[in-house]
Order: sequence, then C-alpha cells, then structure tokens
Amino acid sequence: MVDDDELEVIVERSAGLDVHKDIVAVTVRVPGPGGVIEKHQAEFATFTDDLCGLRDWLVALGVTRVGMEATGVYWKPVFYVLEEDFECWLLNARHMHNVPGRKTDMADSDWICRLVRFGLVRPSFVPAKPIRELRNLTRYRRTRIEERTRETQRLDKVLQDAGVKLSSVASDITGRSGRDMLNALVTGTRDPEVLAELARGRLREKLPQLQAALKGRFGPNHALVVGEILAHIDDLDESIGRLQVGIDELIAPFAEARDRICTIPGVDTVLAEAIIARRGKRRARKAVGHSILIGCWHILHNGDDWNDLGGDYFDRRQDPQRLARRKLNELRSLGWTITDNPDGTTTIAPAA
Repeated sequence: MVDDDELEVIVERSAGLDVHKDIVAVTVRVPGPGGVIEKHQAEFATFTDDLCGLRDWLVALGVTRVGMEATGVYWKPVFYVLEEDFECWLLNARHMHNVPGRKTDMADSDWICRLVRFGLVRPSFVPAKPIRELRNLTRYRRTRIEERTRETQRLDKVLQDAGVKLSSVASDITGRSGRDMLNALVTGTRDPEVLAELARGRLREKLPQLQAALKGRFGPNHALVVGEILAHIDDLDESIGRLQVGIDELIAPFAEARDRICTIPGVDTVLAEAIIARRGKRRARKAVGHSILIGCWHILHNGDDWNDLGGDYFDRRQDPQRLARRKLNELRSLGWTITDNPDGTTTIAPAA
C-alpha cells in the first residue's frame, strides 16, 4: 500500500463516516500544530439530535468535506442533516472494499476519510432536495399504478374462474361500462341481458357478444372477492389522485421542461415527470433509452420542442458512396449477385 506521505493532499480537513442503522462511526483528519495531522474519532447515534451533535462536532473541527458510504437507505438522514454545512460526498460501496484487513467500523471510517483526503474516490450523484421530494412521490405513484394493474389482472382471473368472459369483449373491464356490470354482478344481478344493457357508447354495438360473455357461473364467493378487488381499485385510484396533486405542486418549477419532453412521441405526462424526477432537469437524459435520451438532451439544453428528423435521418448524414457500398454488401449477404460495370451496377436476385 502507498504511504500517506507519498500522496498529494486534496482536502486538508476531511471526514469519513461509516454509516449503519443505529450508529455512525466518524474519523476526522485535520492539520495540527507544526503540520502534524491530527486524527479524531467518535461514534454517534442516528437519532436526529445526535446527528445534529455530529454536525456541530464537525463544524468545530473545521471539516470542509465529508465522505460516507452509500449503505442502503441509512445514509439519507445523515446526508440530509450535513449537506447544508459541508460538501458531502456519497461514495459507491464497490469502491471502498478493495483493501482487506479493515475489520471495524472505526477503521472503515478512517479508510473513507483517507480516500476523501487524497481525492481517490468520486462522489455519486445526489439530486437537490426539490428533485428528491419529486422522486419520492413519482416512485410511490408508480408502485400504486403497478398495484392497480395487478388488481385488474387479479379481477380478470376471478371472472375467468366464474366463466365470465367480459375481457374478451370489453378492452377495459374497469371502465365505466365494465364497472357498472361488475357492480351489478356483485349486488346479485345474474341475467346476461340485463347486465349487457348497462353497456355504454360503442360497447353497445356488441350486445350479443356481451350477453354471451356475461353468462357464467358467478356465485356468492366470486361476488365477495370481486367486491373486495373493486374496493381496493377505488382506494388505489384515490391514492394515485392524492399523489398526483402533490406531484403537480412539486413539478411546477419544471413544468416547461416537462411539457417539452411530452412533445416526444410516446412520452406522456407521467413518464416525463418520472424522467425529471429520476435525475433532475440536467440528468434526465440518463433515465431513458438512447434515442429518447438524445431528444431529451436537445429539448432541455436548447429549449426546443420535439422535431422529428425523419426515419432516414441517419442515412442522410452518411457519405452516399459509403452508404451505397454498405447496402450492396447487405444484398450480397442475402445471396444477391452484384456486378460492377462501366454503366453502373447490376444486381441479380438469388434463385427461388
């Protein structure tokens, strides 16, 4: 291992934190009298008052940069208490455990402190507080939406068990027509003709199919389960609505960026909000696939709306001669015969 004296000091007053659920082991290295490096070590609990005491202790020692390992979610309360007073670095755990022999929490914190002191690690990205709050809501909304999808699938399985083939006729069994029919089934209506008459809009064009689909073996057991599923779906819809209100408030400063991202084909409001929440306005390009990535970057960087460059855009950017050679090579690989002559190129298709 390289001796500390042989390394260039990047941060004179650094701290390393080894964070756990209930304790934080801390090592601080600062210059002392005569240029001698002083090492201070301590342990703190992770309750808010204790973390405030940690912050005051670090301020008293004149620490300027704090490094901590990204350990589950336990780093978050520590980071959030310290971020306003120090330059906080969240470090990737994979970059921290390459040297054997560090067996204690305090030794781990000392190792982190040294890595930060000599600039041997790079920090992970931690978004600003408004983006973190937006991310929390969009992620939880996603879990609610996914749970609603699972409940809808579970509902169809119960209907299939009862021989009710509503999903074979109606594209959305939880739409207005579907809900009316399901509510009627739950409350005791079994007549397929009566149930089919509850259809609305274009679904009324399929009344004969609906009558056939709604004739099954729907019994009290099915009614109980379907009733509970429908109630759960209603609760999820209300939850998603409340979350959306909070997201609308937090997304307001980024509304223009969201609206511009929505001009990309295939990107709706929910996805645009998730993109912004994933990395913030500057890092939205890392949250999506390559083609949309480029589009997001230009939209957010230049303030432009989406402009479809055409399906042949990349071909038009290439040298025509090079493109022609590539196309001819593709034909050869498919069995075509390519012959160059003074008048041009002759192509002969492969025999059938």
